[in-house]
Amino acid sequence: MANKCVLVVEDDPKIARVIKVYLEQAGYTVSVAQRGQEAISAASAHRPCVVMLDLMLPGMGGEEVFREIKKIGDIPVIMVTAKSSPEERIAGFALGADDYIVKPFNPREMVYRVKAVLKRPGAQEKSAEAGPPMSFNKGSLCIDGLKYEVKKSGSPVNFTPSEFRILLAFACSPHMVFTREKLIDKAFGHLFEGFDRTIDVHIKNIRQKIEDDPRNPALIITVHRLGYKFVAERDA
Repeated sequence: MANKCVLVVEDDPKIARVIKVYLEQAGYTVSVAQRGQEAISAASAHRPCVVMLDLMLPGMGGEEVFREIKKIGDIPVIMVTAKSSPEERIAGFALGADDYIVKPFNPREMVYRVKAVLKRPGAQEKSAEAGPPMSFNKGSLCIDGLKYEVKKSGSPVNFTPSEFRILLAFACSPHMVFTREKLIDKAFGHLFEGFDRTIDVHIKNIRQKIEDDPRNPALIITVHRLGYKFVAERDA
């Protein structure tokens, strides 16, 4: 059965109750957290299919909660806030939000937005991809999708969120040839902003970090006129 658990992070009990009632009527199981740390613990324990996150939380701010939830896994997050200016919405999407709902909102529209996020390619598989740590080439490269960590020969390597998404997409499908378009869809979905050639820049940076000789890559290779593929051997 598909995961239909939604985590609602909202400190206003009335708003939380409305969201809960409408989502439960739509067939979802709903848990509610009123504080940031409570939300992070719930997301880690239950791995919800979607998080509805109020940005205006007391104590730990919504943006920080968002970042901590994304460290747990690539769980879809819908931001819910009274911030309605175009700049604030753009900032929310730039942070990595899957959707953005402005208060006050229509509860029925809210339900359809949750359904729409879950229908996007790869939404149901994201938690599975961010599973147990993966080791390649006799431990020379380790990727932890839950902690957003990469280690080369045992030493941590710093990755930007975009670089990590791309590397994780490769690692989850070794030896698969990705066109730029397929890689964008797998790693970013609708969140990608920019030209497909931006992928080339990200891959160049990834090679600098994980290849012994970036000019002669042995892990991420170019497939002429098609794209790229990850050829490292996964350890048993």
